Amino acid sequence: MSAELDLSPPEVPEPTLLESLLRYGLFLGAIFQLICILAIIIPSSKTHEQESEAGDGKPAEPNKKAKGPAPQIRQKLKKESKKKR
Repeated sequence: MSAELDLSPPEVPEPTLLESLLRYGLFLGAIFQLICILAIIIPSSKTHEQESEAGDGKPAEPNKKAKGPAPQIRQKLKKESKKKR
């Protein structure tokens, strides 16, 4: 009865060039995704620390002044378009 049991591993064909290219491509893609995820997580905490350090010495008012003129230009354009009608 032990002669009937075949305990040898099944024959597995060698991977073709396309299969091995696909396998290594998937590994490289996974590594690239991990690097991208780490790049999002790690520098975001560092930039937050840098902004808080830079923000301590300077007030945030100059940023508000830079954003102010844009709505005034839009309002002027709207008024001019109404006048043309």
